[in-house]
Amino acid sequence: MENNVSISVSLEGNISSIPNSIVNDSKISMENGVDTSFINHAAITWAEMRRQWVGHQAEVPKKAPREPVISWCTTYDDLLSTSERFPQPIPLSEMVDFLVDIWHEEGLYD
Repeated sequence: MENNVSISVSLEGNISSIPNSIVNDSKISMENGVDTSFINHAAITWAEMRRQWVGHQAEVPKKAPREPVISWCTTYDDLLSTSERFPQPIPLSEMVDFLVDIWHEEGLYD
């Protein structure tokens, strides 16, 4: 039981970092002098653990967009005609975009 108390006390001190939806659900309400609020300690603990795992998104520097590995003038035949490796790995999203463009041109993808 002491562990639960220490967790709730330590999390209440960091309540500013917890999503508003959790905090709003946990506000104290008094009815005839009796505390009738429900504090979702599991949600607060989950939010704190997630914040520790993910980190503060504001602190993460934004990456500059990369130049594409595949040139805009590259054709499907250009890719198949060589057995040389690309100078750097091609991101999956770039390869998918390339193939979809080719398929559109050939009428294979609608």
